[in-house]
Amino acid sequence: MTFSHKHLLGIEHLHPRDITAILDLADEYVDLNRRAEKHADALRGLTQVNMFFENSTRTQASFELAGKRLGADVMNMAMQASSIKKGETLIDTAMTLNAMHPDLLVVRHPHSGAVDLLAQKVNCAVLNAGDGRHEHPTQALLDALTIRRAKGRLHRLNIAICGDIAHSRVARSNLILLGKMENRIRLIGPPTLMPSQISEFGVEVYDDMREGLQDVDVVMMLRLQKERMDGGFIPSEREYYHRYGLDAEKLALAKPDAIVMHPGPMNRGVEIDGTIADDINRSVIQEQVEMGVAVRMAAMDLLARALKAQRLAEAG
Repeated sequence: MTFSHKHLLGIEHLHPRDITAILDLADEYVDLNRRAEKHADALRGLTQVNMFFENSTRTQASFELAGKRLGADVMNMAMQASSIKKGETLIDTAMTLNAMHPDLLVVRHPHSGAVDLLAQKVNCAVLNAGDGRHEHPTQALLDALTIRRAKGRLHRLNIAICGDIAHSRVARSNLILLGKMENRIRLIGPPTLMPSQISEFGVEVYDDMREGLQDVDVVMMLRLQKERMDGGFIPSEREYYHRYGLDAEKLALAKPDAIVMHPGPMNRGVEIDGTIADDINRSVIQEQVEMGVAVRMAAMDLLARALKAQRLAEAG
């Protein structure tokens, strides 16, 4: 299983075969994670540093767990108490990290492009755990794995992505990935929460939830990114739920076997009805969390293989 990339900074530069390689290996790690003995040695002897400049629960926890299950030495840097707060630049932080000789660097940052900048300055593999409004590649990959396992395929599906598209790096990464895998994508949400350049993505756009959900295979809800909003994007949460929140009535318009997804954290009663979120027959939200660990294990394993091959070539 080959993977020719040094870093995983986004979905944009991945070929469909790269996506399939990650998902196929992640399938193997799902099996490993369900065993009593969950450890492998793909990252034995390697050091993984997690740098989260934004708060995170699922992503940080799953990257940490993924690294430990693969045998890495894992260090979580408390960026809220770091030298960044004392005025150190991102470049200086990169140089400091370089001196510690990490092998894998996992970064979440509030500014688009910051992770790419770090990747240019360090001598290790960098994984983007979310940068600004730009991308969140491992979230899109775990969503893809969840869909593929639930539907038996990852192509020619009707997929609705609903809610706050404009502020969502999850939506952007999913749009790119699902498009590369030949799916038909619908974006549903108020015009105020649609990106201005949406016509470039080759998708169908709806501002009516009931119309947009007709006969879809997958309903992917998004969190309202209130921390990224600086104006009146929605009249009220109550009105938003009435028009764009997923409830039983709206879900009934999708295919009978349509699955429901949400990247979390969920605002119940705003984006999604709690009963739908917990419906074991329709919701795959908990499966998404499980797939997250396996996908991050696969991504780090493949990057580590490429890193070791590069170092062997340089030494030879």
